[in-house]
Amino acid sequence: MLDVCLLGCGGSMPVPNRSLTSLLLSFNGRKILIDCGEGTQVSMKILGTGFKKIDTICFTHYHADHVIGLPGLLLTIANSGRCEPLNIIGPMGLRYIINGLLVVAPNLPYELNLIEIEQCNSQINFGDIIINTIELEHTIPCIGYSIEVLRKRKFDIKKAIQNNVPKNIWSKLQANESAEEDGIHFVPDMVLGERRKGIKVSYATDTRPIPGLIDFIKASDLFVCEGMYGANEEIEKAMQNKHMIFKEAAELAKEGEVKELWLTHFSPSLTDPNEYVKNAEDIFHNVKIGEDRLFKSFNYENSE
Repeated sequence: MLDVCLLGCGGSMPVPNRSLTSLLLSFNGRKILIDCGEGTQVSMKILGTGFKKIDTICFTHYHADHVIGLPGLLLTIANSGRCEPLNIIGPMGLRYIINGLLVVAPNLPYELNLIEIEQCNSQINFGDIIINTIELEHTIPCIGYSIEVLRKRKFDIKKAIQNNVPKNIWSKLQANESAEEDGIHFVPDMVLGERRKGIKVSYATDTRPIPGLIDFIKASDLFVCEGMYGANEEIEKAMQNKHMIFKEAAELAKEGEVKELWLTHFSPSLTDPNEYVKNAEDIFHNVKIGEDRLFKSFNYENSE
């Protein structure tokens, strides 16, 4: 099961009842945070998620509304008792930005493993979690993310017997490790069944709706996408500022055949996004207007 929470849904600047951009994913006791605007800690505190298990923080880009909450969060994680290294992922310039922010958060009791994405279309493997990135179109370098939670393949006893796999190494192969017995090399595919669909969450903000996003978000269980402006008439402003209107986000969701769309990163001038939700719903069937601490748990399809 993957828990997803939109900690903040605002863009540019915080407004009452709307923290700045941040998304939290929780799986098997570990937490991945995407972006860390002002209000991230407060939202997590209200939610009661805890801070110690955050092991990876991903940044889309380095505008203040996406990164300024980081120093305080790192200190809070330190105060929670974390000693294990923490990963921070972001586009080029990551080290420069982090070094600047750490001026007010020195002497952390854990190491920061900085992963700077040199080629924007990259893949990072963390065991049963795969993080993919894509280059977006914004006013500064920006990347989008998809998080895929892999699903373990079933042990196939018939396959193991047909491949003459000794019983004493079944458990090792089932754990996705290779093994040798009597000079013969055995691999996990010799005892595992067909690959099964996992859970995929995609996230894109701040950006124009570039064509490559359609394949990138394909078949996502959830697509969290910016909707800076709600009205169709604001398309020129969206194009000028390299953002999207609701209609464009919905078109991506439809073309990408995702299951659910959450709109987020609303302009401070967009006081009631629900007034414009029909602009998205006319195109895509399953739209939610983001709000702070919007939460949902996602399970594997066909749990057998």
